Amino acid sequence: MDFSSKWEDLQKGPSLKHLSEPGFGVPKEKQHAAMQDITKAHTESFDQAVTDGLSRVVQAIRPLEFTYMNDRVCLAFVDATIMKPMVAKGTVCRDLRVFPAECRARKCSYRSKIVADISWSVNGVPKGIIKQSLGQIPIMVKSKLCNLHGLSPKDLITHHEEAQEMGGYFIINGIEKVIRMLIMPRRNYPMVLARPKWKSRGQGYTQYGMSIHCVKEEHTAINMNLHYLENGTMMLNFIYNKELFFLPLGFVLKALVDFSDFQIYQELIKGQEQNTFYKSCVAQMLRIVMEQGCITRSQTLNYLGERFRVKMQLPEWYTNEQVAEYLLEECICIHLKSNVEKFYLLCMMTRKLFTFAKQECTDENPDSLMSQETLTPGQLYMRFLKASNERMANWLVGVMLNMKKKRKVAEQLSSAVLLQMFQRSSEITRAFEFLLATGTLVSRSGLGMLQNSGLCVVADKLNFIRYLSHFRCVHRGAAFAKMRTTTVRKLLPESWGFLCPVHTPDGEPCGLMNHMTSSCEIVAQSWSTVSLPGLLCSLGVTPVDGTPSKAFSECYVVLLDGNMVGWVEEEIAPLVADSLRNFKVLREKRIPPWTEIVLVPKTEKASMYPGLYIFTTACRMMRPVRNLALGKEELIGTFEQLYINVGIMEDEIQPGVTTHQELFPHTMLSVVANFIPYSDHNQSPRNMYQCQMGKQTMGFPLQAYLERSDNKLYRLQTPQSPLVRPVMYDHYNVDEYPIGTNAIVAVISYTGYDMEDAMIVNKSSWERGFAHGSIYKTEMVDLTEKMKGEDNLVFYADLTDPKVCDKLDADGLPHIGARLSYGDPFYSYINLNTGVTRVNYYKNQESSVVDNIKVCSNDMGTGTFRRICITVRIPRNPTIGDKFASRHGQKGILSRLWPVEDMPFTENGMTPDILFNPHGFPSRMTIGMLIESMAGKSASMHGLCHDATPFTFSEKNSALEHFGELLREAGYNYYGTERLYSGLSGLELEADIFIGVVYYQRLRHMVSDKFQVRTTGARDKVTNQPVGGRNLQGGVRFGEMERDALLAHGTSFLLHDRLFNCSDRSEAEVCVTCGSLLSPLLEKPTMSTLRHRKTVCMLCGQSDTIDVINVPYVFRYFVAELAAMNIKVKLNDPRQVQHRSDGVVRLGGTRPVPRRARVLDPHRGAHPCAGAPQDVRVQGVPHHHAAARLHPQHREAVAEDGEGGLLLRVVPPYHDGVKERLAPRRRHLLPLRLALAVGEQQQLVAGPQLRQQGARLRAEAEQLQAAAFPDAVARGGQRARARVRAHARRLFPDALQPVAHAHLVYGPARRRVEALAQQLGVELVRDMAYGDVIETRRCLPQ
Repeated sequence: MDFSSKWEDLQKGPSLKHLSEPGFGVPKEKQHAAMQDITKAHTESFDQAVTDGLSRVVQAIRPLEFTYMNDRVCLAFVDATIMKPMVAKGTVCRDLRVFPAECRARKCSYRSKIVADISWSVNGVPKGIIKQSLGQIPIMVKSKLCNLHGLSPKDLITHHEEAQEMGGYFIINGIEKVIRMLIMPRRNYPMVLARPKWKSRGQGYTQYGMSIHCVKEEHTAINMNLHYLENGTMMLNFIYNKELFFLPLGFVLKALVDFSDFQIYQELIKGQEQNTFYKSCVAQMLRIVMEQGCITRSQTLNYLGERFRVKMQLPEWYTNEQVAEYLLEECICIHLKSNVEKFYLLCMMTRKLFTFAKQECTDENPDSLMSQETLTPGQLYMRFLKASNERMANWLVGVMLNMKKKRKVAEQLSSAVLLQMFQRSSEITRAFEFLLATGTLVSRSGLGMLQNSGLCVVADKLNFIRYLSHFRCVHRGAAFAKMRTTTVRKLLPESWGFLCPVHTPDGEPCGLMNHMTSSCEIVAQSWSTVSLPGLLCSLGVTPVDGTPSKAFSECYVVLLDGNMVGWVEEEIAPLVADSLRNFKVLREKRIPPWTEIVLVPKTEKASMYPGLYIFTTACRMMRPVRNLALGKEELIGTFEQLYINVGIMEDEIQPGVTTHQELFPHTMLSVVANFIPYSDHNQSPRNMYQCQMGKQTMGFPLQAYLERSDNKLYRLQTPQSPLVRPVMYDHYNVDEYPIGTNAIVAVISYTGYDMEDAMIVNKSSWERGFAHGSIYKTEMVDLTEKMKGEDNLVFYADLTDPKVCDKLDADGLPHIGARLSYGDPFYSYINLNTGVTRVNYYKNQESSVVDNIKVCSNDMGTGTFRRICITVRIPRNPTIGDKFASRHGQKGILSRLWPVEDMPFTENGMTPDILFNPHGFPSRMTIGMLIESMAGKSASMHGLCHDATPFTFSEKNSALEHFGELLREAGYNYYGTERLYSGLSGLELEADIFIGVVYYQRLRHMVSDKFQVRTTGARDKVTNQPVGGRNLQGGVRFGEMERDALLAHGTSFLLHDRLFNCSDRSEAEVCVTCGSLLSPLLEKPTMSTLRHRKTVCMLCGQSDTIDVINVPYVFRYFVAELAAMNIKVKLNDPRQVQHRSDGVVRLGGTRPVPRRARVLDPHRGAHPCAGAPQDVRVQGVPHHHAAARLHPQHREAVAEDGEGGLLLRVVPPYHDGVKERLAPRRRHLLPLRLALAVGEQQQLVAGPQLRQQGARLRAEAEQLQAAAFPDAVARGGQRARARVRAHARRLFPDALQPVAHAHLVYGPARRRVEALAQQLGVELVRDMAYGDVIETRRCLPQ
């Protein structure tokens, strides 16, 4: 990893020379170094994993021991080798090597074989080594194991790759997948934390604790915590096979070393000799161990092994001490090799935790970058290959199980028998492909990670910016996305120079998905640190088991990669740190350049725990700065940056204080953020938007379109190189993959078509090809999947068929360049056995052009003409509704293609390409776009390419003055404005119009992909509602907000039509008696009722109680689901009166009463014109008028001859003063029968006065019982009287139950009604509450 000259030759400014040089477009001898550095973190980590890491993984896998026929058999991995991707034996091919392009085209995985050397022994006697293939594992493209490694651009093109292919991804089933880099806790560094939830772990636990993420050299990881208890003792906890275990610290210390209790006590109290409380706590911890009878180390090991034997899953012949040794090796400080080193580290952690618990030092923020590192793809790859009881170890377990199954057959163990068992064991191929295909981790141990999903993403090549962002992205983890706290998302100052403050999404992943800066690198190599302890001792560090010249309280601890190596005195600690830094920069004393040297000094106030910390491990973030003392570049880490002083500009350097300087001011920005011109002049959210919209740009993502088989690719037909661009644009050679077009933009509000981010495009520019593009779609056709088990299908077309003769070739495939429309023949194939030819038709609604057809084979090369890959090109020229954006987050929608003759024009006749509304600038403050407009205008006039690198201009060096002078020299206005003339009238516009050249991007969001129309179509099988989704021809979602809009407009019938009639309206049969929707069923057919079967309620046994109602189908489904859960749903009849065939009226489920009744007027006795009381017909009450209110002035009944009975004027119901519309405005009469509610209902809904009135009405009804029903009372007995009394109280509380014929008249029909009423002699009464409702009342005859 050489950083020395990477940024020294960075260009001072952009240039257009490379576009006009003679060799432009010709492949160079070497690939562009800066582009290859983008994926370096991925490729280097993988290379490290499959070379040095693989050998360490194999050596770390514990041998598997078991018994076979009374013999102890031991299987152990000796070595493992991963081959390069090659074809299988017996394959028909020209080249034995397999290349990535072939895997993409055939939709297969790019993988190679892993071969292991397995040694086996019986009863401790070695028997030999067997080579065995464990399966195939995916290979990263452009890694050392890839066949593309080291090829020149010309050779890469020969193998159908990009000339600047960067690699860093895997190919799984033809799809490029990238392993995400995740943020992990810094390895081997003990951090003190305060977490209130730790109190709930048991009695005596406090919020104080310490956590350490231990990682071995082969990347096996485990998380370990140390808890501080209320009594001053400490408890150690760790996770083994996803189970949490707690262990008192005293037992661990006693089991690690064969020291006396006094020696352990002396080591624990170093630096705290004067603290009596701490000394008593240490004594208490050791006393707890002695109380359990653990005096010696052997007794302690036996004590631990006896209790952990069940969970360790070791052979039965292991002693308790061996089990305890295994526990200490695999679960306690696993990054350290010897028990003595673990002992000293745990003692240091104990002292640090006690200091923190007494508030003598501060806690460390786990969300700060100083406490974090990254999980690289190679590290995850190795963790997955080797974890405790994982992949390779599981393979050995599978061999053991196979051998135990065959134990019944007495067979002597030999190499042949073992080889046979090896071949029966399952391979590890599917596990790796499942991990990379789904991003889901299946592991028993969890691999020391907080998440097991979302580990891989698709490296989609929408454009170059989106593609490279995948390799610079670091994610905090899926577990943090669900947290409600915002602390994990905050941008902390420690992230300066390592994580970009701009390049993060807005929305849910904001602050969790970050991107590394352009200069940030990930350490991939591992370095032997054997010589460093000796070097430290030569510089004045006292060994860990020695005694310094001063007291321990006046010394710093020295930690080297999580191993306590000694003590250093306060006075010489800065000198030791400076000496190490000089060795690091000058590459002396075998100190790697990526070493991180951190000296945390003591302060008067509580701060971080002091010490000298040295890190050389992999997966840390490093970035280059200039060391001012030595004048050379130096790599610094995230922890190291906190304790050095780094200046940015020259005027910020203070002698004696500033030790380092940034290489250039824009090191704080990511690769994508560095492409934004003049980003320091924009509002920060606009730069964030551009980082996201730059990934959605429709550009030129690759050059080998003919060789690709991606599902969807975008292509801009007329890309251009920007006239104004930052220096990093040329550094990464983005002109190879352009993303936009230079456009002449006038800032003017010309019509109403440019409001709210809309923009007008010159139609003439559109006709000349402005922002024209196309989409490439690929479809794989495999005839072997058409009919399972059939091998007789091949592509073929019957040219005598008139449907296909002009559309398909003789091989059954369309012609290259042919235009396809919906319903055209797409391909054809024949069954060789039956001779039947079948034609498949093109189903896309958009017309397309056949761009490319590839004939594919199988993995063995023996496949016949059965697999093809058809790529079609769909033209997508800009249409109204397509999305555009500048490079400053100013997005806009194409609202109109304006004719050029109507566009405003300048004095020299130039018309702009885009009209931009000036209201887009004030609130968004994208001043960088204004500067770019002036710079682009001057660049086009002078033939220059202006530098748009951030921090180029300042208040002293103004951009306005610089570009204003250039414009003045070219004959333009100093401020970039011009006089424009109206294209409609030809008159000069009064205002000066700001006009210039801006680089515009066309985004992938197009109307053609999003418009959705449906009349009728598919419905869901369960709910019977229209399905959703554009691809399924589904309905447009009508949500809650749309419902609210229709309610606000008062369009109730339209709302009812949308949500009911056009959705899932259905007719359902319901039993009126029991209210069940499920019980009505057709009666069993007989010979007599075969045709005319009745619907019978299975509960009531009646057929005349069945009614048909309209309900949503989903409600019927809901009732059925509730019935399955033993929940009965009963429907109440919405009508107050239910008519039955036996002449009985049922009111709201009450007992039946006679349909004919006699009614008397309480005030007049019998009506004068009617004489004796007469029979009247009781009318029904609509359900929405069940609580109608009686007006006192309308109590008198009006008699009338005929069948109408008594008529009484009634008013519609009022609910708390809110009037109800009974129907929308209808242009015809709506007859409506109304009735009054009973007094009890009045009491429920009315105020105090009406409640008194209801009580009086009930009293009147009691007095009128005998008069109202004289015959029934006389004839019946006591039960009849009670029944009549109850129904009389319900029906006629005031003996004036109204039977009204009211008509509601709306709108223009009122005049016709008034004229008709005058002819008939009908009195019209206007209802003041409704205003436009009138009621008819026939006049009485005199």
